[in-house]
Amino acid sequence: MNILLLTYGTRGDVQPFLALGQGLKSRGHRVKLVTSVRFERFVTDQGLEFAGMPDDLLAILDTDEGKSLIEDTQNVFDTISKNIRLTRRLQPMQEDQLDACWSAAQDFAPDFVVFHPKGFAGPQIAEAFHCPALLALPFPMLVPTGDWPHIGFPRLPFGAPYNRLTHKLVNSLTALSLRGPIKAFRARHHMEDAKRYDCLHRPDGTPLPSVTAVSPSVVPTPSDWNSRHTMCGYWFPEPDTDWSPSPELSAFLNAGPAPVYIGFGSMAGKRPAALADIAVQALQKTGVRGIIATGWGGLEPGDLPESVFKLDAAPHDWLFPRMAAVVHHGGAGTTAAGLRAGVPSIITPFTGDQPYWGRMVAQLGAGPEPISQKNLTSTRLGEALTQTLGEKRFRVSARAISEKIKSEEGVAKASEMIEAMASDWPR
Repeated sequence: MNILLLTYGTRGDVQPFLALGQGLKSRGHRVKLVTSVRFERFVTDQGLEFAGMPDDLLAILDTDEGKSLIEDTQNVFDTISKNIRLTRRLQPMQEDQLDACWSAAQDFAPDFVVFHPKGFAGPQIAEAFHCPALLALPFPMLVPTGDWPHIGFPRLPFGAPYNRLTHKLVNSLTALSLRGPIKAFRARHHMEDAKRYDCLHRPDGTPLPSVTAVSPSVVPTPSDWNSRHTMCGYWFPEPDTDWSPSPELSAFLNAGPAPVYIGFGSMAGKRPAALADIAVQALQKTGVRGIIATGWGGLEPGDLPESVFKLDAAPHDWLFPRMAAVVHHGGAGTTAAGLRAGVPSIITPFTGDQPYWGRMVAQLGAGPEPISQKNLTSTRLGEALTQTLGEKRFRVSARAISEKIKSEEGVAKASEMIEAMASDWPR
């Protein structure tokens, strides 16, 4: 089959789709991954076909408004308010994204489309090519359940009706934000108006199946999901056998006890230098060795004591098992890597799904309660480090969860689902 994968966002949004693409290719399928142009080499180095979407939407995160959206908001109503203010600016960019995905599909002629919610061209392309489509979710979102509220809403004692209402509200707002660009796209391509504009349905209103790339050992499958929706396990990429640590990194790791990793991925926010200071001060206060990832900026080699190593990049699957603990923002991919590594995690969330993962890690016993970015200080981080490294229960829980995750084959299960759906699709 020709399988088209659509995703957009940070590396955490792209890497699981890359892993799925690797798995599908190994089963004999032709795979094209469509995502931001900044990830072209990341994709092609793994042997997959690539097509690019414009970077404009991601570039907004580098503006003051975008950084404010990342750093200052952990309340769903604030997030909705800020997104509404951005909608007018976003629509032309969303239309460009739809056109880029459409162009990528024309010479590929997909037999199957797998799409991230931010690859919202998926249902339109599947309709045009008369092929099946699968919504692929990086965390439990969009698919309604009465078991818990949408991740941006508080847990309140109102039971299943309240929980389902929160999902319905978010899905309605998402569809509303996509309605304009999708209508304009369909008009340009002489297509009839759609009946539905959300990611859970084809344009004609037919419900779409979904797969959530999360371990059911971490998030149990909701009791009220029907057979269309599956929690299949994490999608981890194959290890990069060509990568090896620098002599400096190897020397640092061998020079003392296992260090603590601190990194916030692409979640730089408005104060990268202040975050760097907080990290270094917390490590020094607790006497712990550390590795600080520089994806968030603000550091120069001269800023650091000998007990702290500045790391440009390293595969999480290689690095994390060598750590005493990992401190990060709580992105879905980084959280999954930490849990698979079997080391405790301290999560300091910015926004989005990150507070959710912070709570989940704490509930699993694999780390302490999360510290929100607005409350993060060197003292609080130091206290969390002392607690995490000093209490054996965190390591025990993290190792137990790791063993369960390692026994799951998320990519293989998703690949089997795709093949089964394709074989049942009317030709």
